[in-house]
Amino acid sequence: MSTDFESLYKAHLTEHLDAIGKLCSMSAQIAPLAEAWLGALKAGKKVIFFGNGGSAADAQHLAAELVVRYRINRPALAGLALTTDTSILTAHSNDFGYDSVFARQIEALAQPGDVALGISTSGTSKNVLLGLQAANKRGCVTIAFTGEKGADCAAEAKLSFKAPSGITARVQECHLLIGHLLCDVVEKAYAVA
Repeated sequence: MSTDFESLYKAHLTEHLDAIGKLCSMSAQIAPLAEAWLGALKAGKKVIFFGNGGSAADAQHLAAELVVRYRINRPALAGLALTTDTSILTAHSNDFGYDSVFARQIEALAQPGDVALGISTSGTSKNVLLGLQAANKRGCVTIAFTGEKGADCAAEAKLSFKAPSGITARVQECHLLIGHLLCDVVEKAYAVA
């Protein structure tokens, strides 16, 4: 190998452990997110996820955890990713542009009391920001998942989780870890004995 694998390996793990370690002091910021998810689902509402790139993959991943299962068999829960319908994504982007692709779907699909969770590692993704704005207008509980400097999206959302890193990969790792935690909280509330 031409690169110094061992140094690269240690650098990645050090960054990861630093970010994950900082999560230990963030439970007060994260607990309201679990309450929002659980409150919406118990009221027969849904959790709607959206984001770009790796955040789109996280949106789909977390929606699948709700609909199918996280760890245990239980009733299906209403999770929806706005990143999966290629006909809507491409038609809207072609006709109106990409900035409003999530806002348009929120307008069509969101109901008051739903949770709308916009994921943006930078916290500045225009289409995520507009999606959160549209969700606020629809009466949704809005949540932003961002990196540590995600002020724009976090300011638009009623609740937010700012991953304690400015490195995209580490932010995504924190998002998925907290997303899994929220799935676990919800699933335990629906556990079938």
